[in-house]
Amino acid sequence: MGRMPGGREDEWLWGWDETPGIVSVWAEADGRAVVWRRVAGELVREEERFRPWVLVDRPVQADGVRCEELAGPGSLRYLVSAEDGRTLAQAGRWRELGKASALVLPPEEQYLVATGRTYFRGLKFDELRRMQFDLETTGLDAECDRIFLIAVRDPGGAAETLEDDDEARLIHRLVERVRAVDPDVIENHNLHGFDLPFLDRRARKLGVPLALGRTGAPGLRQRGARRGTDSDDGRKVRLVAPGRELIDTLDAVLRYDFATRDLPSHGLKAVARHLGIAGPDREEIRGDQIYTVYGRDAERVRRYARADVEEVAGLARMLGGAAFALAQMAPRRYERLADAGAATGVIDPLLVRAYLRAKMGLPAHQASDGTPHSGAALHVFATGVANRVVKADVASLYPSLMRAYRIGPARDHLGAMLALVDRLVELRLKAKASARAAAAGSAERFGYEAMSAAMKLVVNSAYGYLAAGGELTRFADVHAANEVTRRGRETLEMMCKELAARGVTLLEADTDGVYFAVPEGRGEEDERRVVAEVAALLPPLVQLEFEGRYAAMLSHEPKNYALLGYDGSLVLRGVAFRSSRAEPFGEAFLRRAIARLLVGDVSGVRAAYVETLEALRRRELRAYEVSSRVRLTKTPAEYLSSREGRRELPYEAMLASGKQWIVGDRVRVYRTRSGGGAVVEEGEDTAGRDYDVNHYARVLRGTFAVRLGRAFTDADYAAVFADPEQMSLFERDLATVMPRLKVAVEG
Repeated sequence: MGRMPGGREDEWLWGWDETPGIVSVWAEADGRAVVWRRVAGELVREEERFRPWVLVDRPVQADGVRCEELAGPGSLRYLVSAEDGRTLAQAGRWRELGKASALVLPPEEQYLVATGRTYFRGLKFDELRRMQFDLETTGLDAECDRIFLIAVRDPGGAAETLEDDDEARLIHRLVERVRAVDPDVIENHNLHGFDLPFLDRRARKLGVPLALGRTGAPGLRQRGARRGTDSDDGRKVRLVAPGRELIDTLDAVLRYDFATRDLPSHGLKAVARHLGIAGPDREEIRGDQIYTVYGRDAERVRRYARADVEEVAGLARMLGGAAFALAQMAPRRYERLADAGAATGVIDPLLVRAYLRAKMGLPAHQASDGTPHSGAALHVFATGVANRVVKADVASLYPSLMRAYRIGPARDHLGAMLALVDRLVELRLKAKASARAAAAGSAERFGYEAMSAAMKLVVNSAYGYLAAGGELTRFADVHAANEVTRRGRETLEMMCKELAARGVTLLEADTDGVYFAVPEGRGEEDERRVVAEVAALLPPLVQLEFEGRYAAMLSHEPKNYALLGYDGSLVLRGVAFRSSRAEPFGEAFLRRAIARLLVGDVSGVRAAYVETLEALRRRELRAYEVSSRVRLTKTPAEYLSSREGRRELPYEAMLASGKQWIVGDRVRVYRTRSGGGAVVEEGEDTAGRDYDVNHYARVLRGTFAVRLGRAFTDADYAAVFADPEQMSLFERDLATVMPRLKVAVEG
């Protein structure tokens, strides 16, 4: 998508230089920049010069340095620049001044901010040359394990495997393939968490020049990152190949799941299955068995590895559009925007560029004055089972209130934040309309949908930017944030009052919207009319929309609920019903039992409970199904030093398995019948299925069944979930038991 004209706000949002087709930028501190552009499918390399610069709170006088005083009250008002980085560096130790006194950006961001350029003008996502590669290794420790196979997929879609008994030669072949294909983007899932660090370490140990970039000496560079690997000095870093953008699809998955909360896990295979990317005959091999299987059936491992890169390519295209669109706006490298938080990673660069374009000084980061931040409104009016449920969505409530009442940061004297939010909302509506008008599945529709998603991400982060405490954001303003939440509480309370006045039963309300139940006999037309009537009473720019209707809802606790669609589909929300730590057998029970509960089939709820309990007792479940996924936070040495005082199941399982681990590893463990722990992987079946039956029977009732407890009285709950081996002489007739809705607070 190209720039949409509209005045200075569009220069703040898109930049002002119309240079098309930029696919990568690499700049050095000395003032040299290399820009790669894709023009009519061909790659063009251009060398540029720029003046390295810093923004500081004091005038600077030095040979070869220009110091320009900017307008306005901002304390960072002196723009200091030089012809080359060495001269600028000799004029001051800028980073040592701290954030309160200096703004020092990476060289490529200095270049993009100063020139008003951004990535991907005039390009569609599918016009990028994207390559995927994935390592298969003998283990997870790059010090002692090795790479034995590399799957690669070229930009044309052809997937193959590289294999060589000589690991050094294998790495060299990968480098040759990358340089021959010359991709703009290299992608993989957990690329920055595993593949690149492992590859980098093996290449250095073997003395192989890792010339994956387009410029500079062989070898990968480092940059700071929110998520990455630990550097020697303890910082989180990611590896960089100058001239190419290294995209980790795990970042897109995390961003997607933050918004939807519906992924079963964040692993490639689980996500690919969930999103319909995985093929029906997808090869499955346990992670720790891949090298063993390769020894007896290499072709099976080749199929497995090729499927990995095919799924990465599909996942990057399905979920990567928002980062691509953000790179058309914000003055940062594409790969940095892919893993950036929307507040400090996107809004802050936009504001910095806006202020420098306007020749105005920026405010410095400031510590909080101690004023507490008031929380958002959240109400649960009823718990249990409700029928004929409606969701009324408050579209971006807090940003809408910021716009409606012109609530912005006190120190934003340029008014840039509200101007950007206004423009983004306006352009997002146009992008949504254009997406609807474009053909389904077309590149145009994909581009507009991606742009809409990116704009929504930034708009919804504006309040978070405002409310960030301490020194997290440059324009943080807790007083303005508290005014937004106050207005939000008022608006939400008024909505709930007006809805209740129209005869509905309120269930739950927060800044995302309101769930309510309508009386029997009302249809969809009546539901829509109620929402429209209340929407008409809201402040200008605050929109209440009819989002959906459901046959039934189980309200458990705030933001934890289940919805049954009129088509029979079941949606679970919140950690009470979906958690990466939960045992699969328990989640399977919940889905089955809730589906019966929401159609009033209490006998079906009991059948789900009894059958699960009996399957446990007969040891029909695989060990994987009773395992839980945990993150290891202690090193082996740390655990062993405290083991005598307290034994912890995950670490006991790791010790019993004989496996080494590092902090941050995630493993699946279960409790054995002896009370010890064991490690298991998806697809694995443990001989004898030696799990602790009594323990998991208690988990079934005490962890999972209780999540249906709000739907019953105490007596009914006891009857539904009674142990079939300990039934009372006075067994309750479940035909007389009905799910209930308990109104906790009258709206």
